[in-house]
Amino acid sequence: MNAPVNIEKLLPSVDQRHLDHLEEEAIFILREVAASFERPGLLFSSGKDSCVVLRLAEKAFKRRIAGNEFAGKLPFPLVHVDTGHNFPEVIEFRDRRVAEMGERLVVAHMDDSIARGTVRLAHPLESRNGHQTVTLLEAIEEHRFDVLIGGARRDEEKARAKERIFSHRDSFGQWQPKEQRPELWNLFNTRIRPGEHFRAFPISNWTELDVWLYIARENIPLPSLYYAHERQVVRSKGLLVPVTEVTPPAAHDKVETATVRFRTVGDMTCTCPVESNAASTNEIVAETLTVTLSERGATRMDDRTSESSMERRKKEGYF
Repeated sequence: MNAPVNIEKLLPSVDQRHLDHLEEEAIFILREVAASFERPGLLFSSGKDSCVVLRLAEKAFKRRIAGNEFAGKLPFPLVHVDTGHNFPEVIEFRDRRVAEMGERLVVAHMDDSIARGTVRLAHPLESRNGHQTVTLLEAIEEHRFDVLIGGARRDEEKARAKERIFSHRDSFGQWQPKEQRPELWNLFNTRIRPGEHFRAFPISNWTELDVWLYIARENIPLPSLYYAHERQVVRSKGLLVPVTEVTPPAAHDKVETATVRFRTVGDMTCTCPVESNAASTNEIVAETLTVTLSERGATRMDDRTSESSMERRKKEGYF
């Protein structure tokens, strides 16, 4: 059994000076997006990465008035693809945070895609995560977005590591790894033909640890399920499957109550928590220093279906 981590001794030894460089780079990228495109949007899932990108956008385009208070408006709306199977805590946080900031929120509902017949589920409780691509592409077409800003990081999953900061998507919304453009000396080719668009990733060079260090430094609010809480779960194939209305236990499943937190928040049908007592940002930083498995590998059921599952979804137009 591992000895408990002494947080008070560990955190002062973590050099955080690199966060200034990462922040400066991300702000530069965000301003390049605003200068290069006519109709940007910022993907805001209320996950920790999108919350960090939102704070960076505030620093890039707003005027700080006191502490973490900013005045002004972002030059683009926030965009969320709502699968209808999101955790209630995430939707509550999303609406509250957007209301506090007074920003415009564009919500693309998968239920609308299902009603139109563009998304067809095999059964009502099928995971909707992979179907988000259809709803996202429909929102891009409806609102004529020419670039969407996302919070993808290269340490999440190996398909993410093939991304450029400015990721070109063809007229079908698809990602072709061999057709991505060079980005030498931070010079970005943002030209697009009609029907094409870009995805821009300002925190491409960040890691999960960097994100948590920045959240701690900036005191960035997050949904409550990122922190330790008790939840009913079922142990299955090395994962803790949360018991929810869309992931009910089978007759043979053993339901138990565990102290857990989520490392990532996605569709309830594919996102699992990890056992943890980390109830504060500093405790999560200390815990993150010791992990050996990426957050997606440790918590996402859909990324375990095959080694290329993420890359396949990205080629179809996924985030």
